[in-house]
Amino acid sequence: MNRLFRAWNKTSLIKRISIGVLLGALLGILIPKVTIIGLLGDMFVGGLKAIAPLLVFALVANALSQTRQGQKSNMKTVILLYLFGTFAAALTAVISHYIFPISLTLSEATAASSANSPDGVGEVFKSLLLNMVDNPINAIASANYIGVLVWAVVFGFAMRTASEHTKDLLNTMAETTSQIVRWIIDLAPFGILGLVFNTIAENGLGVILDYGVLLLVLVGTMAFVAFVINPLIAFVMMGKNPYPLVWRCIKESGTMAFFTRSSAANIPVNMRLCEELGLDPDTYSVSIPLGSTINMAGAAVTINVLTLAAVTTMGIEVDFATALILSVVSAISACGASGIAGGSLLLIPVACSLFGISNDVAMQVVGVGFVVGVIQDSCETALNSSTDVLFTAVAEKSRWVKKN
Repeated sequence: MNRLFRAWNKTSLIKRISIGVLLGALLGILIPKVTIIGLLGDMFVGGLKAIAPLLVFALVANALSQTRQGQKSNMKTVILLYLFGTFAAALTAVISHYIFPISLTLSEATAASSANSPDGVGEVFKSLLLNMVDNPINAIASANYIGVLVWAVVFGFAMRTASEHTKDLLNTMAETTSQIVRWIIDLAPFGILGLVFNTIAENGLGVILDYGVLLLVLVGTMAFVAFVINPLIAFVMMGKNPYPLVWRCIKESGTMAFFTRSSAANIPVNMRLCEELGLDPDTYSVSIPLGSTINMAGAAVTINVLTLAAVTTMGIEVDFATALILSVVSAISACGASGIAGGSLLLIPVACSLFGISNDVAMQVVGVGFVVGVIQDSCETALNSSTDVLFTAVAEKSRWVKKN
């Protein structure tokens, strides 16, 4: 038993996760009614989600409290990359619509409740601003990352004038929280096993066949962004082959995010990867949680693909200028409303309103989105999360930053 335990610990995390995926899929097919297996996945994601807000607060506050005036930071470059990358992904989805136009079969059966969907971009920004001034304790308890980030920044700057003993205490809190995160991540293979089991047992493989074309366009567009658009941006910034970095981000961050389907739960994973890449902790301790909120390339793709599918279904002609405006709206909405329940799907009515499509029809499209969400949401989260690390690393390695 000891030999088996030692061999397991020596095996790379990715290989252990692969074993968990295979076992989860096999058990989901053979014994789908043994639901206790899925509890492993729920506990794993629950653990990550529970510790992530505290980790973000501790790391951001600690990093800012240790900084000195005049200290160089890559945050401006990171934020610009996040915003440009999200817009580029939205524009890529528009181009994919012209190459692979798709229509949907809509009916009342697919309609979803519109109670939680925003009425427009104005409501998105109102929600964003209110989240910024949320009670700090409530922000951590409810995983409101906008609020957590704002208060962490405020506390961090306020503690720059604190005594060294107080700063050491904050640093110890950050290190302790990080160690707890490492323990949770080590349990990933068992958590992934439970998550895969749940997916196979509850949905089977039929959902992939029923909406195959829509899924192919969604996943294909996201893959194009991940393997072509993002590397192109990285190459322009760094001036060298970006694919070793791109592949590592997708393999280690994207793989985990695909199964957890939560950018928030993947924050600790991304923090650990940034540490392994040797990046500046003063930058990534802020950029990674910020990226989980505003770096939404996958969400922008989802909004545009499904909205333009609705437009095609309704027989509405769309010129490129209007599609360009749609890209701007979807990119801004995705950045500002990432915390809304239902994620990117509930922003579809906002985008559909640009074309005069009624809310009833738009919510039927949302219903279709929930049907394919088993695959769509996983791929979307994988793209979003892996790009957080990629752009953080690109900003630090950028030749443009070095010249300045």
